[in-house]
Amino acid sequence: MTYSPDDLRRRPDVEGPGLMASDAADRLILDESAEARAAVPDGGLVVIGDSYGALTLGAADAGARGIRVHQDALTGERALALNAAASGLSETFSSLALEPGLVSDARLVLMRLPRSLDALRDIAGIIAAHASPDVVVYAGGRIKHMTLAMNDALRESFDRVDVTHARQKSRVLVARGPHDGREPAPRTAVHDGVTVAAFGGVFAGTGVDIGTRFLIENLPAVADAAIDFASGNGVVGATLAVRHPQLQVYASDQSAVAVASTRATALANGVADRVTVRRDDLLSSVGDASATFIALNPPFHSGAAVSDDLAPRFFEDAARALRTGGELWAVWNSALGYRPALERIVGPTRQIARNAKFTVTASTKR
Repeated sequence: MTYSPDDLRRRPDVEGPGLMASDAADRLILDESAEARAAVPDGGLVVIGDSYGALTLGAADAGARGIRVHQDALTGERALALNAAASGLSETFSSLALEPGLVSDARLVLMRLPRSLDALRDIAGIIAAHASPDVVVYAGGRIKHMTLAMNDALRESFDRVDVTHARQKSRVLVARGPHDGREPAPRTAVHDGVTVAAFGGVFAGTGVDIGTRFLIENLPAVADAAIDFASGNGVVGATLAVRHPQLQVYASDQSAVAVASTRATALANGVADRVTVRRDDLLSSVGDASATFIALNPPFHSGAAVSDDLAPRFFEDAARALRTGGELWAVWNSALGYRPALERIVGPTRQIARNAKFTVTASTKR
């Protein structure tokens, strides 16, 4: 088996025309860091934010070993494992959480720049706190997603930030001289009596997006158990647990930062003993025909790409998990017209509420 970046796949994430497993920014990061990587001993390289394995496997193919990797999305982590197996490079890396052990004594960090400045601050802070004093960070992305504020965010934790020449609409920031390192900590805000806690990069941050707010305003009384599907910052599950003191809530999201935020939100509201949180691809840890109530604000982004294929996957797994007579309560942009799909995939669907932009529906498993 041999490695070729052209053979990378996104699976188990959504695949389709125009949805790429690597891009020019990955190639530029690898090219700019090539000389530095050649001087790094085994175990000294860390990769953060690798979408589907291009950075990790590109470095491994060039000889790097003991690579420590953190990917926020579980689908990305699983895609890396599948791509590595296909290339014979499975033993070259380990996947870790965004914790001190990920970057302890690291000499070199390759990373894709996150969209969120708070996420960048969290990552830069933990690198500065625990990596080697001579660590060098190569942080790259597509120019259309980069801002000067990213340079400033890196300078909060590094003495020097250099900018490479652009190539194929991509650019790399190179950071050196770590200082003022810190552990990531959740930010908090209170909305309608519920405290929302969020680590950098979680959808909506400490806010409540207008779709989720509309869903919360229309949630029914729930008797004994509920699932907060694609939990994000955890506000839906925490709200249900606060409203119903006997309720047990299961919250699931594939994003590591969402899982951490959901746990922090449950703790901040004193309901952590009744909210079980798991990082999961869809609801794969929930048994067939076992759920009675699921609340969902389905995502429509897969990484930077917008995809119409995401929501039906969520509807299908919700239908699998629901028992006959169980209900999926979903909020969606009315222009997307999800009701026929909900009728087909889950069962009879009724409109609960509709405003100028969003619709809340309840679908009963047939």
